[in-house]
Amino acid sequence: MTNLVTEYPLGSEKRPLRVAVVGAGPSGFYAVDALLRRKDVLIEVDTFDRLPVPYGLVRFGVAPDHQNIKAIIKGYEKIATNPRFRFFGNVQFGRDINLEDLQAHYDQIIYAVGAETDRKLNVPGEMLSGSYTATEFVAWYNGHPDYVDAQFDLSHERALVVGMGNVAMDVTRMLAKSPDELAGTDIADYALESLRASKIREIVILGRRGAAQAAFTPKEIKEIGALEGVDIVVDPADVVLDEESKKSLETDKQARANVQYLTEKSQEGSGASTKKVHLRLLRSPVKIVGENGHVVGATIERNVLVKSESGEMRPRGSGEFETIPCGAIFRSVGYHGIPLQGVPFDRDAGVIPNERGRVVNPDSGKVVRGQYVVGWIKRGPTGLLGTNKGDSGETVDAMLEDIQGETAPMHEEQEPEAIESFLKSKEASYLTFSDWKELDFLEVEKGAELGKIRQKFVHLSDMLEALNKESG
Repeated sequence: MTNLVTEYPLGSEKRPLRVAVVGAGPSGFYAVDALLRRKDVLIEVDTFDRLPVPYGLVRFGVAPDHQNIKAIIKGYEKIATNPRFRFFGNVQFGRDINLEDLQAHYDQIIYAVGAETDRKLNVPGEMLSGSYTATEFVAWYNGHPDYVDAQFDLSHERALVVGMGNVAMDVTRMLAKSPDELAGTDIADYALESLRASKIREIVILGRRGAAQAAFTPKEIKEIGALEGVDIVVDPADVVLDEESKKSLETDKQARANVQYLTEKSQEGSGASTKKVHLRLLRSPVKIVGENGHVVGATIERNVLVKSESGEMRPRGSGEFETIPCGAIFRSVGYHGIPLQGVPFDRDAGVIPNERGRVVNPDSGKVVRGQYVVGWIKRGPTGLLGTNKGDSGETVDAMLEDIQGETAPMHEEQEPEAIESFLKSKEASYLTFSDWKELDFLEVEKGAELGKIRQKFVHLSDMLEALNKESG
């Protein structure tokens, strides 16, 4: 006799739609929010993150002195109070759980893993000691567990920062700012100690394009200019615009404000402050120079701007070179995604190929059923934190279109308790959102004792000990 399997509409009370979100950063939380807000479908969401605690770049990427930006976490906390949401921290895709495991337990999967590594300069000497990525430096001073033991040589008087985005501005500001002003933030203790001992007095920012094309916001560059004991130095020749760049100012408010500010700075001269931030526009590094395996300088080339077929002003080398002595270089020229085991990936673009968030097999061009993507790993490293909200909403709309009219049985693997049993069978030391809230309380409490916003846990072992948990 054949056993009959009862099927129910997906997203109904008897058969909730079960969704796994891989990644608990901003894009992941916005996807969760978009899913749980739907009134026409009953959805249960489990979020997995390879880190023990949630919030991704908000916790480990936003600078310690930008607590106003970190306040966005309050919104994520509200999302997490929904009883149909669960968090599993310290669960790594490809180590503790794989694609087949998720497919057995969930109807749909969202990848929200961001862009975890930096784009390369692709110049000789890039991997010399003393040449660092912005990602590792930012993660280091923010207490990221992966970078606690990183070392940065700040014993030289001059450092170069390659790039003109907001991350490059964060790196510059952290190098230039008085450590006393950082002491009350949530900066990692070891980073604060290292910055106190820093000998860096001059920071040279290299931007391959001109003042009208700078990617930083007016607020970010002005924040550096307002630092006590720091002067921004700009060569007047570097803010002379070509005709096309002048035209762009008519419609680009941010570019207009940047050009105005940099022009004002160029007229002020060097100033009398002990620390200098030199902004060198239309310059690209072509070689990092080393001695005995360590950075001692960078050869840079002056650029000219040429209008591309798309109408964008692009830099082209002029053949005019100079070498700037320095002891450290921080490379901040963009982020790049890394592949997930078994998931399609575009290595050139650094993203998971997709159509409106639906994962696409690049070989066949066909949509991969049940797999979706949001955030930087979907569209590339563009936009601000809030950009992820609309991006995630688009993906969720596509997901729910795909299940309209579908029915499915309720398997044991899709019961909420099943994934917990599976992780325990793998001896995964996962942390729940309740665990995080306890750690959050302890961090804030300890920080208050030290006169800080919070004292972060930076080692998994310390987190587990504080929670009276054993490592798997």
